[in-house]
Amino acid sequence: MSFFPKISFQFEVEEYLTKVFRNKELITALGTQEAESKYQSLLRHLSHPPGFTTIRVNTCLASVKHVKKLLLEEIQKQFKGLCVPVLEHPQLQDILLIPVIGPRRDLEKHASEVIVGAHCGYAVLRGAHVYVPGIVSASRFMKAGDLVSVYSDIEGKCRRGAKEFEGVKVFLGNGISELSRSEIFSSSGPLNGMGVRMIEPVYLSPSFDDVLPSHLFLQNLPSVVVSHILNPQPGERILDMCAAPGGKTTHLATLMHDQGEVIAMDKIASKVKKIKQNAELLQLNCIKSFCYDGTKALSVEKREDEQGGPPFLPESFDRILLDAPCSGMGQRPNMAYTSTLKEVTSYQPLQRKLFTVAVKLLKPGGVIVYSTCTITLSENEEQVAWALKTFPCLQLQPQEPHIGGEGMRGAGLSLDQLKLLQRFDPSAATLQGMDMNSLQESREDDLISLANKDCIGFFIAKFIKLKSK
Repeated sequence: MSFFPKISFQFEVEEYLTKVFRNKELITALGTQEAESKYQSLLRHLSHPPGFTTIRVNTCLASVKHVKKLLLEEIQKQFKGLCVPVLEHPQLQDILLIPVIGPRRDLEKHASEVIVGAHCGYAVLRGAHVYVPGIVSASRFMKAGDLVSVYSDIEGKCRRGAKEFEGVKVFLGNGISELSRSEIFSSSGPLNGMGVRMIEPVYLSPSFDDVLPSHLFLQNLPSVVVSHILNPQPGERILDMCAAPGGKTTHLATLMHDQGEVIAMDKIASKVKKIKQNAELLQLNCIKSFCYDGTKALSVEKREDEQGGPPFLPESFDRILLDAPCSGMGQRPNMAYTSTLKEVTSYQPLQRKLFTVAVKLLKPGGVIVYSTCTITLSENEEQVAWALKTFPCLQLQPQEPHIGGEGMRGAGLSLDQLKLLQRFDPSAATLQGMDMNSLQESREDDLISLANKDCIGFFIAKFIKLKSK
């Protein structure tokens, strides 16, 4: 059941992906028809939001039970008495899951319209209100307090400040305008703050604006799995090579009970600021953040300064997380992927540079976890095949927990190797939507199983660096 059109790509990218998902290994294993069916299902899933909101609890400050109680009260307040459960995950014991209700097909559309940019639209589909910077257009006579229908300009073709828009737009739901049209597009410069308070979203998810900010962190389920797989221990020295905005960084620090050292790097200063803000908000003290290019983080000479920042000497870290920059094709929802083929294929060499540095920075006996939020072979299984060939000191390791699927065929890896990998494939779930009736009739075990599948597209590989004999 598709509510939105399947994701669209530039022609060259679509050609490229079609070849990836029709590769010889895959066709031989599944047959042409099943391979094609899975690929088309994936494209439909990518344009829809995941079926659950995942909340990671800051267990350094509060228990999961306590936060669950507070969330149930918050949902009752926001959803005006709707009985939506908050689920504890049996294998990821620091997260809570909230089923997303929708798509709601019976919402009335109003004459007054607000058009938002694609990224703002995707946030609305995952529970956010509309903030002023995301608004591109509003109807001519819109006043504060008006009931408005909100649409997403998924192709980015609406002119800022337009009074109407007849291009491709996707209905996101209804809300109440907090400001008039003239206030939103005032000549004194862009305003901040809320522009439209959503009251009837197509997908009903709780809003987490200022809700328990020190106690919880919104994070996609596979992103939580990554930190558990790295399994940092109190007192260890951990490197998060591409850390912004700090979700995994703060999770690593929490799993270590804030004991040890987590070095977080990112090469963009504004993103490093965000890591620091998140660490401060969650009251975590073992994180040190640096604005630095991970490809240059290896030093062959000891430096005199005592700051403990990059570049680092070889074999400086017990464990390393390389959540690599990637083409991001697994993110949901996304209805129009705008990157060019040149951009998509630019990530593989960058990922290899970062990985090479990571191997050198890792102590013998240490662990590297490599992850991406994309669906291609070149950034995932091909990178594993390359790493095993290039670095004989590395060995693939089992992952715990392993709640996604195995790796995808097409990179020449053995079946045993593919089973050690973890690929979260949204097409593994049926695109069915959720209403209150089906939610109340569902068993908790079935909902957890659905949450494990109906998430973003993601890939994880775990390696150990063998000790030299």
